[in-house]
Amino acid sequence: MARVEVVMPQMGESIAEGTIIKWHKKIGDVVKKDETLLEISTDKVDSEIPSPASGRLVEIVVQEQQTVPVRTVIAYLETEAAAAVEEPAAPTPPPAQPRPTEAPASAAPPMVKPLAAPASGRFYTPLVLNIAREEGISMQELESVPGTGEGGRVSKKDILAYVAAKKAGTIAAPTPKPAVAPAPSVAHAAKVPAPPSVLQVGKPVEVPELRAKYPAPQHEIIQMSNVLQKMAEHMVKSVHTSPHVAAVHEVDMTRIVQHRQANAAAFEAREGFKLTYTPYIVQAVVKAIKKYPLINTSIEGDKIIKKNYINLGIAVASENGLIVPVIKNAEEKNFLGLARAVNDLAVRTRTKKLTPDDITGGTFTISNYGVFGTLIGTPIINQPQVAILGTGAIKKRVVVVDDMIAIRSMAFFTMSFDHRIVDGALGGMFLEEVVKELEEFDTSMTF
Repeated sequence: MARVEVVMPQMGESIAEGTIIKWHKKIGDVVKKDETLLEISTDKVDSEIPSPASGRLVEIVVQEQQTVPVRTVIAYLETEAAAAVEEPAAPTPPPAQPRPTEAPASAAPPMVKPLAAPASGRFYTPLVLNIAREEGISMQELESVPGTGEGGRVSKKDILAYVAAKKAGTIAAPTPKPAVAPAPSVAHAAKVPAPPSVLQVGKPVEVPELRAKYPAPQHEIIQMSNVLQKMAEHMVKSVHTSPHVAAVHEVDMTRIVQHRQANAAAFEAREGFKLTYTPYIVQAVVKAIKKYPLINTSIEGDKIIKKNYINLGIAVASENGLIVPVIKNAEEKNFLGLARAVNDLAVRTRTKKLTPDDITGGTFTISNYGVFGTLIGTPIINQPQVAILGTGAIKKRVVVVDDMIAIRSMAFFTMSFDHRIVDGALGGMFLEEVVKELEEFDTSMTF
């Protein structure tokens, strides 16, 4: 038997400590190498941490909700592997996915056809999808596989057990059901996350001095989660740092809506995920920043720091709070590359596979509150940036076009900007450029 230390990993150069949110295994459980062992939270991101070795969890040193410095021993594994060593073996974040080739839209589709997206909205990891594709399991059949993971998610163990049972003849493939076409909609094509529950934003606690003021059972006292605390601090700091000004422009999204509807099926068949409105907006923002680069700056005292690259943050509402993963060097990507990057960040946000590098270094942020049906909002600037774009829900409205009444797909875009450097003229011109790029989108682009 070899005894292996599990230590609090350092999830980035600036990370000094971490909080254990949840142990996925209890003492006595057998765990495989790279299987999720625990969940941690830092001041930047929540992450699932894989086991450094295969073995049995024999001791948990640091309990849930405790915060310790990085490299602190938090648990011990016992393993029979002869090669196991007893030196600290820090779990590491999942390796970064290889950067996809950003072929032009006219490039030939891949030889292996990806599985269609699940109609139920159920999430599957890339590993599970790869196994399903290799074994000839359709998405409809995959939907019937019971999951034992978090929230009923299908794990590698589940899909392999299903494959083995199917080959053994102990189960039959489900009878195909006729497809039902979804009702057309111009709402943002993104899954709306469930509203946060008490246990997602924090855990109930007892604080005597507060309990006297807020007696039970009429009140509950909830300790804010680590991520929520950091988000609150960041927002308060931003309001105190930057004099916020907001400008609202209306944008006719009809060409975008029509293009997406005409190409959604081909795109999903080729790429394996849904085409949303986000890449269209991201591409328009990148083009507008190139024309008005002062939007892509930060302030250090009385100095302006101009960024000669565009790192776009995409605000994502996760079950643990607001997270802003970043598309690095967005100016180097074409439409397909941006769509892939948006999807990759969304998937890794939902599965807690983001690393600190994924959420740092942003130079401009887009917040899509329209996914919740919000028409107009005034987002708070993501420091140290100087502007943030908020996109409202796309709704069909009666408008006047060339002195005639028409029904168009319309949306309101709001940009909040730091008035220390961005005045109303620059803010208005930039926002109008984004509107122009969307309203004059080249609908001849195909996939």
